[in-house]
Amino acid sequence: MRDLQALTRPNIWNLKPYSSARNEYSGHVAQVFLDANENPYNAPLNRYPDPLQTELKAEIARRKQVLAEQIFLGNGSDEAIDLVYRCFTNPGEDNVVAIEPTYGMYRVCADINDVEYRPVLLDHDFQLSADRLLAAADNYTKVMWICSPNNPTGNSMNRKEIVRLLESFDGIVVIDEAYGDFSAERSFRLDLNKYPKVIVLNTFSKAWGCAAIRLGMAFADKGIIDLFNKVKYPYNVNLLTQREAFSILQRYEQIDEWVDVLLKERSRFIQEFARLTCCDKVFPTDANFFLARVTDAPAIYSYLVGQGIIVRNRHRVSLCADCLRITIGTKEEDDALLDALRNYQ
Repeated sequence: MRDLQALTRPNIWNLKPYSSARNEYSGHVAQVFLDANENPYNAPLNRYPDPLQTELKAEIARRKQVLAEQIFLGNGSDEAIDLVYRCFTNPGEDNVVAIEPTYGMYRVCADINDVEYRPVLLDHDFQLSADRLLAAADNYTKVMWICSPNNPTGNSMNRKEIVRLLESFDGIVVIDEAYGDFSAERSFRLDLNKYPKVIVLNTFSKAWGCAAIRLGMAFADKGIIDLFNKVKYPYNVNLLTQREAFSILQRYEQIDEWVDVLLKERSRFIQEFARLTCCDKVFPTDANFFLARVTDAPAIYSYLVGQGIIVRNRHRVSLCADCLRITIGTKEEDDALLDALRNYQ
């Protein structure tokens, strides 16, 4: 079995990270800051933010039931996705395996980093097969990508199959739980000590209602988090984002209320959507959206755009012919879409 050092790019393992001014005096109390060439005026925006987001991570750790040292915070989950490639894959040599269809940034980051991307089709119920994913891997496969609940399909992946991957594959397994707050499934972040080579992604963008602040979370063993912190840019999460994230964490009960409201609205919305004459099928979902097969996705998408209603046309995505992905909005927003489609000819 490959250990973490064997999986890591040698130059990254041996990298001496940039030491910012704010890192060097860590552990001491200071009042006078003459180290970072900052402007002494316009506090607090004149100062560089905490490069390791210490206060914010402590609060997230308390809420998410993990250790602060098991948390990486980045500019959206996309930063963590890119860091997986930069830390663990050698360009032009290694490869990754992923379920298909799934979130498009896994492939985009593979292309940016010149890493072979091996998609493995889900079955017609949009479920993965551990055997098929493992069969697609070879000695140069460093990472497997699993999105659960999956995007654009909305369903959670079979937990037993994921566990089988975690126990059989000796590389990094990334489980993207961006929509996990809407699912009843137990988060894999609670099993970090059991699976030291798993990385679990989560985000402030979905259930937390903070897409605008661009804050993503990665939960993993401390060894992996230390690698991410080596490679990330020194001040990757700005002060305004850190403050807003800390503020929303103080309203954790409200997040639960939002999720509850959205889940109830999801049930109502799907029932009404399934009755539309243009709807052929609504697929099961554990997310804050659903995938529906309709009579003519491109035409219906264009019609809705003309009505000022924007959904996601997934017609050209594998296994998703004539499918639209539709986010759960407010009752008023959802009713506007339903009314528009009832008048669709």
